[in-house]
Amino acid sequence: MGILDGLKVIDAASFIAGPSAATLLGDFGADVIKVEPPGGDGYRRLLGLPGFPTADVDYHWQLDNRNKLGLALDLRDDADRQVFLDLAAQADVLVVNHPLPVRRKLGIAWGDLRGLNPGLIYASLTGFGETGPEADSPGFDLSTYWARSGLMDQVRPDMDGPPAPSVAGQGDHPTGVALFGAIMLALYERQSTGRGREVQSSLIANGLWSNACLAQAALAGGDIPRRRPRHAPFSALVNTYRARDRKWFIVSALEPERDWQRLLRVIEHPGLADDPRFSAIEGRRENAAALTTLLDDIFLERDWPDWRARFEAERLSVGPVYSPQDAVADAQARPSAAVRRTADGALMAEVIDSPLWLEGEAKRPAGRAPATDEHGKLIRSALKDGRSPWRP
Repeated sequence: MGILDGLKVIDAASFIAGPSAATLLGDFGADVIKVEPPGGDGYRRLLGLPGFPTADVDYHWQLDNRNKLGLALDLRDDADRQVFLDLAAQADVLVVNHPLPVRRKLGIAWGDLRGLNPGLIYASLTGFGETGPEADSPGFDLSTYWARSGLMDQVRPDMDGPPAPSVAGQGDHPTGVALFGAIMLALYERQSTGRGREVQSSLIANGLWSNACLAQAALAGGDIPRRRPRHAPFSALVNTYRARDRKWFIVSALEPERDWQRLLRVIEHPGLADDPRFSAIEGRRENAAALTTLLDDIFLERDWPDWRARFEAERLSVGPVYSPQDAVADAQARPSAAVRRTADGALMAEVIDSPLWLEGEAKRPAGRAPATDEHGKLIRSALKDGRSPWRP
């Protein structure tokens, strides 16, 4: 059971952003049918790509398609397309991310389906939005969300160096949360109107939203400063450092006078307070490179756990720079519910959880993701017999 128990969802999208919106619906109790082409979603095959993490289990598929029923349909085939239309006629939510010309060709655009099911929420995920010169073009996390938003340009460690690539799914998962929010708004509206509607989100819009502080500055005609290399920052009090045990951490001291005094107590070098280069805020900014060099040497005097305790004692904001392995082993990852146990029969013992919760509302246990067409016969049989294909 869950707050969305009985909600019938078709996930006809591929890869990450669209399917992850359906995964969130499923986490809160919705029943989800995952529709793939007969050869399977291309997302299944990422394990073989160079640079993609390898493992004995298709962890990425298990993450984004947990608890779904699997159905393979060739939407170019008349019989299979009719199965899809029969499902759409009964569904509450349909999630799609086919390029707009493909939807029109297959007859699965909003205009094709709205008369079939007046209560349907048609959740459309695109690369570039529904209108404009590139509306018909496919978009991807790396090239659309990351590169076109200004994020790729701005996060490079050295502005004289090359742009910085993103990690897998970095923009897709937050875009999926945005699409989930749009779906929930439409479901809320449907309670009073009884009518469905199309809802939309796009990678380009979510990329700009993620980079909204700098993008809004650009709209204001602001002068966006070039990032500086670590050894010559704007402020040595907002910078990364490495401890004696080679663990990196970031100091985020945003109150320049108060936090400077706290930092002096952390490092136990009170003499720096009398150094004319650093005694005033302006001097610390002008001499940020020199102060960074001094702090580099000081932070090599102790291991990270010792520094962390000292920072916490002074209530000075600091954070470890983690690897993915460190992040999932973090002592706060499980108490915060960011990582949770899976259900019996799942292929992994734990899973990264969707990032929202309702007080007192348990999520559906995270089960195994389906094989290609794993439930195809059951779903088709249920349709034929007049039973719910979401609970065949």
